[in-house]
Amino acid sequence: MDTPKPHKSEGHRKRLREKFLTTMDLSGFHDYEVIELLLTLATPRRDCKQAAKDALEKFKTLQGVFEASPKALQEIKGIGPANLLGIKLIKAVADRYLEKKLIKKDAVNNSKELFDHLYHSMRDKTRECFRVIFLDAKNKVIASETLFEGTLTASSVYPREVISAALTHHAAALIFAHNHPSGDPNPSPEDVSITRQLLFACKVVGITVHEHLVIGDNRYFSFADQGHIARMNHEYNQQNS
Repeated sequence: MDTPKPHKSEGHRKRLREKFLTTMDLSGFHDYEVIELLLTLATPRRDCKQAAKDALEKFKTLQGVFEASPKALQEIKGIGPANLLGIKLIKAVADRYLEKKLIKKDAVNNSKELFDHLYHSMRDKTRECFRVIFLDAKNKVIASETLFEGTLTASSVYPREVISAALTHHAAALIFAHNHPSGDPNPSPEDVSITRQLLFACKVVGITVHEHLVIGDNRYFSFADQGHIARMNHEYNQQNS
C-alpha cells in the first residue's frame, strides 16, 4: 500500500506549532500567524495562511477577528463552520480565564486594576454591554455577569434585575462596568442617570455600590475616582435623613 504523501502545508503548520511550543509565547508571531495556527486546529490538511491573512485584512485587528460573527468569518474563503472552532474557542477560553482570575480578588483596590481585568473581554464589543461584579462583605469578587446588552438607556437597564441578581449571589456590594464602542469613555448624561438610579435602588436594600467603570479604547472613566459615587451617596443620605 502506498504511503500518502504529506500535504504541502503540513511542514509549515508543524513549524508554526513547534515555534509556539518552544517558548509557549506568541511574542514572535505575526497576528495572521496566530489566526492561522488557530484555524489549523480544525483544518486537517488545507493551507490556512491565506485565509488568516484575508481575515486580518477584513477585520483590521486580531481583536476584530476574535469579535467577528461566525457569519462574517465564513464569508472568507477557507473559513467554514468547522474551523471556526479555534478562533471562537480561544476567545471564550480567554474570557472565562480572566473572569475566573477575578474571583476571590479584592476588586476595589483601584480602578486601573479593575480596568485591566475587564478590558480584554469588553474592548471590542460592537454593542454596549453592562457588566455587574458581585462582591461579598469583604469586597472579594463572588461573580461577574453581563446583565444588559444594546444601547444603554434608563429604560433598558432595570434596577429590579440588578437587585434580583445581587440577592441571588448574596452580594453585599456591586461594581458596574460598561463599554463605549465609540472608544470614548466619557460618560453620557444617560450613564450618570443610570448610575444614580441603580445606586439609590441598591441603597434601599442595603447593598453598596463601589464603582461604575466606563471602558473605551485603552482608556476608562471611573465614577468613583471622579467623586460621582461619593456625591450620589451624599445626595441619597440627604434625601433620606
